Amino acid sequence: MKIAIIGATGFVGSAILNELASRNQDITAIARTPKETSNVNWAATDIFNVDALAETLKGHDVIISAYNPGWTNPNIYDDFIAGSKAIQEAVKKSGVKRFITIGGAGSLFVAPGLQAVDTPDFPKEYYAGATAARDYLNILKEEKDLDWAFFSPAFEMHQGITTGRTGKYRLGLDNPVFNDEQRSILSVEDLAVVIADEAENARHHQVRFTAAY
Repeated sequence: MKIAIIGATGFVGSAILNELASRNQDITAIARTPKETSNVNWAATDIFNVDALAETLKGHDVIISAYNPGWTNPNIYDDFIAGSKAIQEAVKKSGVKRFITIGGAGSLFVAPGLQAVDTPDFPKEYYAGATAARDYLNILKEEKDLDWAFFSPAFEMHQGITTGRTGKYRLGLDNPVFNDEQRSILSVEDLAVVIADEAENARHHQVRFTAAY
């Protein structure tokens, strides 16, 4: 398959890139600062230049967006929304139908009508970014032309998770997946497995999904 990854040098994007490269897929990695890798085609394309990004994306089977303007970015809400909408527009202009985008866990429902981001204990330092991802999901739900899927990671998916790649996970939709200890947890390596599996064998169409151990 020919797969494009937007945000390929970030924490999540680089893990997805490594997983797909290990599967010998034909990858175009899009980043502000491209690297040099023998089995990856790198492109330094500005996501806000919609026409240029659309041109880079043409001819791919699947486009994966791991775009994130940075959790410490004071303008993360506006940048996340603007960047995500620009990417969506570029995907449509490219003619590629299959689009997988990585969002946040804050929009998962922890009770009927209650999303995690709206609970009192939700970390304030992540509120703006989580709200942006939630609001973009609502924008994406109006998209009828693309075969999109929006992935919400487990609540515990960060650099401190050291389980590495197990290749095992359980899937969910709008509610978090919990283990026997009532933890929603997944390593970034296994997140990459989830996304690579979805890219190779599409199971989710115009819906949000999640995964954890």
